[in-house]
Amino acid sequence: MRRLILAVSLASAMAGAAHAGQSCERKPMSVEEVKRGLDLAQRSMQALDASGAQVAVIARAGQDLSKYGLHYSHVGLAWRDHPAGRWVVVQLLNECGTADSALFNDGLGNFFLSGMHEYKAQLMLPAPEVQQRLAQVLASRTPLRLHQPHYNMLSYAWSTRYQNSNQWALETLAAASADAGRVETRAEAQQWLGQAGFRPQPVEIGAMTRLGGRMFRANVAFDDHPMGQRMQGHITTVTVDGIEQFMRSRGAQVIEL
Repeated sequence: MRRLILAVSLASAMAGAAHAGQSCERKPMSVEEVKRGLDLAQRSMQALDASGAQVAVIARAGQDLSKYGLHYSHVGLAWRDHPAGRWVVVQLLNECGTADSALFNDGLGNFFLSGMHEYKAQLMLPAPEVQQRLAQVLASRTPLRLHQPHYNMLSYAWSTRYQNSNQWALETLAAASADAGRVETRAEAQQWLGQAGFRPQPVEIGAMTRLGGRMFRANVAFDDHPMGQRMQGHITTVTVDGIEQFMRSRGAQVIEL
């Protein structure tokens, strides 16, 4: 069951569909799509159980990003929800057709029933001490404190003006990885990430694609990117591939499903 992690009416919050890394087109899923999504959720749960992990970064392939050299489109933070003991995914989702976002608790099934490009997943397991701290962070108000509701699919990695789903997950991971009390704000999270060696790779996006995205999509903006980089089409945003590279450099175990 999806649960909004905000102190507002669930009914009003869920009035629009929430997505990240998929098309906003409303169409029913086929029986085969549902079956494959639930099968991937089951395999993910089994892999999480077998790993002995308490928390993991979980990625899905909701869009075909191969033309940008990217494999996965979206991550959430999977953790064992105590005392229930079930796996839930905390994630930032964009309300389709708007520049707004919210944080949600989702079951693994829902995580993979959102329109998949490929039925594959990736689990990134931080060091045990980081997992323990991340579980504490997820049980606190820190995820909300690090959430910027003004959504931008291609938000600049080193700006707090907007935020995309992957950026929120990475900045929350930073709060858990840093010394206690070091990261309380998004600016502090980004400062820690830079010092810890996070290096986002620019995505090359042509001028016409940028113009079309800015004119016709409320959830795409480029005005937070440095002018020089923007004019050259170098869009430095937080991608799943960038998160994976950073986590591998810090000793994380990566499991492909």
